[in-house]
Amino acid sequence: MTKFKTWDGLELSYRVWDGAGVPVVLQHGVVADTGANWIGMGVVRALQAAGHTVVSLDARGHGRSEKPHDPARYSWAAMAKDVRALYDELGLDEVVQVGYSMGGVISLLVTAADPRVEKLAVGGIGSGVIDCGGIDRRVIDVEDLQAAMTGDGSAAPPVARMFRILADTVHADIDAIRAVAKGLDEEPIKTLDGITVPALVLAGAADPFAAEPERLAAALPDGRAVVVPGDHLMAVADPAFSAALVDFLKS
Repeated sequence: MTKFKTWDGLELSYRVWDGAGVPVVLQHGVVADTGANWIGMGVVRALQAAGHTVVSLDARGHGRSEKPHDPARYSWAAMAKDVRALYDELGLDEVVQVGYSMGGVISLLVTAADPRVEKLAVGGIGSGVIDCGGIDRRVIDVEDLQAAMTGDGSAAPPVARMFRILADTVHADIDAIRAVAKGLDEEPIKTLDGITVPALVLAGAADPFAAEPERLAAALPDGRAVVVPGDHLMAVADPAFSAALVDFLKS
């Protein structure tokens, strides 16, 4: 992976797989990283097989990027600016922006603000974007995620402990993830009016975080929803997820 300094001086890691056409930029979900969300789940392999240039960013606090423990270093706006800073770093004029869960919300913010995005695909989110302004707080609250990253995480509700299991599996910095959760204690999506590009909403059939994906797709001027097998952690690993993404990029 390659590192660069983003807009506020943090050192972030990214990886590029060379191919053809408009680069596909991937932003992973909370706790995960490029390896866990995109490589291990087969998404990068599927995009490479289809001939695409692929770029993946480890968000601040995650993976091989810098991991401050100060919640003030984390916000939705900061993470969206990081993605756009990576566009600048690589000199990208046109991109397809793809995000999952936390990365899906970030990708919505990036697409609304940056004319370089030609297409958008998000997964792991649904009507929570419309009803809660971002991550579906009817399923999990940021305090629950903070509790999961405190001590052994046993005080957190089961849905939040799932993220602690993931954190331990990928050897995440739990103090940094707890700071991320505190920093993201806001509703970043006020309107989707700024998004005009073709958009794909991918949702696992058993994913409570991606409930009613058709409502999110309908709120986008040129959006469509595709439901694939799996829950929040495993929908992205189902071959139908990558197949739908590749098919969307062909259209």
